[in-house]
Amino acid sequence: MRTTFIAGNWKLNKTRPEAKALVEALKPLVANNAKVEVAVCPPFTALQTVGALVKGTNIRLGAQNCYHEPSGAFTGEVSPAMLKDLGCDYCIVGHSERRQYFGETDEGVNKKAKALLAAGIMPIICVGETLAQREANETEKVVEKQVRGAYAGLTAADALKTVVAYEPVWAIGTGKTATSQQAQDVHQFIRGLLAKLFDQTTADAIRIQYGGSMKPSNAKELLSQPDVDGGLIGGAALKAEDFAGIVNC
Repeated sequence: MRTTFIAGNWKLNKTRPEAKALVEALKPLVANNAKVEVAVCPPFTALQTVGALVKGTNIRLGAQNCYHEPSGAFTGEVSPAMLKDLGCDYCIVGHSERRQYFGETDEGVNKKAKALLAAGIMPIICVGETLAQREANETEKVVEKQVRGAYAGLTAADALKTVVAYEPVWAIGTGKTATSQQAQDVHQFIRGLLAKLFDQTTADAIRIQYGGSMKPSNAKELLSQPDVDGGLIGGAALKAEDFAGIVNC
């Protein structure tokens, strides 16, 4: 039985005072929900502030990115060990915005995933197609390449310590959302692919989140699909009531 996992990706939003206000508003709204795993992923500058606020609650801490090396002359980068030191349980890797704006590759995602696993942090591995790729019927081809690249060299035991987030790029921040059936179709495809890479038992245990304009009004329908195990939430994660509405739907 896979536990539903709702994670909020705050992206480049929230100063420390704003982050504090958001978390303080969110804590009582989700405190009584023991059936859903909840995480928030603030920017690096707010990790320590948010980490202190969620300690001892049912909200876990995640980061939005990392670098694959443990230390060294890599100006501006943050290592998994540094994230672990701040109390991070999760870290997003391969988000479409990282791929689009910062040249992130499947190979780079793989390196980051391995580094995070070595540090005891669970990677949230993002995959998904653009609108042009979907319209060209290349969704499965694109997603398969990304999944195979991200999981290259990982064992089944490693894979069990990961989360996949399917994010159709055309539905991120656009207000467009994949229909529940479109989401289910790709999630089912990803699970089948994980079964080929590892085995069916492993594939059945890995949680696959949907990321792409999930909000309180459509969360219940999306989460009712058999292979949709949660959400990686962008815009709706920046308002406590909206995020809690998804968690508690």
